Amino acid sequence: MKSKTFGIAVSAVIGLSFATEAMATEWNVSLWGKRRAFTEHVEKLAELVSAKTNGEFTLNLSYGGLANNKENLDGISIGAFEMAQFCAGYHEDKNPSITVLELPFLGVDTLEKEIEVSMAVYQHPAVQEDLARWNATLLMPSPLPQYNFVGVGEPPRTLADFQGLTVRATGGIGKAMEAIGAVPTSMDATEVRQAMDSGVVKAVSFAPHAHMSFGTVENAKWWTTNLNPGTVNCPVVANTDALNALSDAERDALMSSIDEALKHYVDFYNNETMAKWGPLLDEKGVERVTYDAAALASFRDTVSGPAAKSWIEENNARGLPAQDLYDLVDGLIAK
Repeated sequence: MKSKTFGIAVSAVIGLSFATEAMATEWNVSLWGKRRAFTEHVEKLAELVSAKTNGEFTLNLSYGGLANNKENLDGISIGAFEMAQFCAGYHEDKNPSITVLELPFLGVDTLEKEIEVSMAVYQHPAVQEDLARWNATLLMPSPLPQYNFVGVGEPPRTLADFQGLTVRATGGIGKAMEAIGAVPTSMDATEVRQAMDSGVVKAVSFAPHAHMSFGTVENAKWWTTNLNPGTVNCPVVANTDALNALSDAERDALMSSIDEALKHYVDFYNNETMAKWGPLLDEKGVERVTYDAAALASFRDTVSGPAAKSWIEENNARGLPAQDLYDLVDGLIAK
């Protein structure tokens, strides 16, 4: 009799265990490369969500194990995973609305401003409708400072020296570099070190963290300190169906953690990543190239107006309220 009672009790415990496991929610998150400043907000988000739900809602972060970076939006669209990070310039035709944030020389000068402007754009109805085509809901940006180039060979000490130089530059940065005669090419971040070492490109545009993470600084001879042609916009998105399937408590745990995750990101980038950058350039003997202010002003004036005009015309033709989106960005930056 005791044996039978014990068996019932064990079965009940096992059944309760299975029920508890069934209640837990796990999301797979597709990233790429390795953990670095660029992914610190996603790492922090996972930590906060797990803590707020006592481990009942977890984000499983995968660095390249689920899809490559250019396939992350496609993966989200079919529900291959529940969350992902991607960059707008990887596939401008799939997310044209947010490429307004990649226009050259917008004038964003802090990570905090980058967050403010990006979140405002993400909340615009036309942008939400654009990403809804991929069953994607925009959660937060991955704010980056202005891009600059590291390169090999003779440094381009004037803007004219970029004439004919092969460079890795995506989106609006690539268009800006074309205007001074450079030859831009787009490639995955994971491919740039090999391209640079083999001579396919002579220079690579990244934010400092990526130059460190992807090794472009290792053999670099020069770094542009103040070219600042623009940056890229790399949102973190959720599969909309998966987001809607969360319980109220799970959704609150996720959405209420975004601000803290972004604050952690900014603190990490400013106080850890940038603190390492200057000393690393010194250690590697990388020459700093700084351009004349008047030449840069002329460069900006030559590129920014026509680029914005072209973007507005092209995206009006797509049916987007392109002028409204540009004015939204321009107005926030001017504040």
